[in-house]
Amino acid sequence: MTDDRPKLRRGWTTGACATAATRAALMELWGEGFPERVRITLPRGERPEFALSHRDAGPGWAEAGIIKDAGDDPDVTHLAEIRARVSVGSSGVTFQAGEGVGIVTRAGLPIPPGEPAINPVPRQMMTETVVEMAARLGQSPDIEITISIPDGVEMAKKTWNPRLGIKSGLSVLGTTGIVRPFSCSAWIASIHRGVDVARAAGQRHVAGCTGATSEKVVQAQFGLPDFAMMDMGDFAGGLLKYLRKHPVERVTIGGGIGKLTKLAQGAIDLHSGRSQVDFDDLAERLGDPTLREANTALQVYEIIGDRYAAWVAEEARLKAQKIVGTAAVIDTLVIDRAGRILGTSCP
Repeated sequence: MTDDRPKLRRGWTTGACATAATRAALMELWGEGFPERVRITLPRGERPEFALSHRDAGPGWAEAGIIKDAGDDPDVTHLAEIRARVSVGSSGVTFQAGEGVGIVTRAGLPIPPGEPAINPVPRQMMTETVVEMAARLGQSPDIEITISIPDGVEMAKKTWNPRLGIKSGLSVLGTTGIVRPFSCSAWIASIHRGVDVARAAGQRHVAGCTGATSEKVVQAQFGLPDFAMMDMGDFAGGLLKYLRKHPVERVTIGGGIGKLTKLAQGAIDLHSGRSQVDFDDLAERLGDPTLREANTALQVYEIIGDRYAAWVAEEARLKAQKIVGTAAVIDTLVIDRAGRILGTSCP
């Protein structure tokens, strides 16, 4: 049997693009001139090539830009221009945030407060580029690198950055240099960083919700700050497994009755393409054979009402508690699309 689905095209991280732009700018600064295309080495040894979209230079500095290609991944920074300006520094390789690159303001992230939101691996990649080129060309490796992303302030509003305490722009991210389409790794990593920030702030109660409506209800119900709200989406397992190793005192799980039914039945990835409500199981466990003919969780609720919502809330809580273990106390809220609480469970 053959798979006729088109193969999804991978792309490049902002960190890879920033490294390529840094290399091109250094070539101009150190006398080689701007290239038409520039090649870099990624952490796992791959050597992609990038075309330059921007060139500029002046006394003691040079700047190059790369248009980020995220492949077929729905990345908010797809087609953003990543620019690197290099200038003569005084003490090794240092980093500055230009237009559209955020500043870290809260503890708990891989970069300390006050620093540009340029993550450790991109920093390492750019530093290694400076050191390698300086040795080859007989130049001093004392270089200041300023990364900028035009329109990055607006793009950042569509990311977790404001909630994580990264102000005024985007983060420069990437661990391998490669964006793999729909890998979900970036979303799960954002959930983890959210937990880290909440813990560093001493927040003892956090919440993971499946969507915007449930998040709004849960936040209002408990008066939680923005940074305590984990945009869990479909990734219940990504949140709960991380909390098992990085505990907080209390965790509220909120969501619609369909997704929380799947959690109640043991699924930890709640996406419709990766888990389904088992209506035969519901019929048996709730003692109503007619549920076998239901098409949606909402239809089940319409048949047996609040008893179903209460069962979902309790079973979802027990499943989540089993994953977290003793690292946190779990409670759950089942919420409809209008924002009404249908069922709750707490120990």
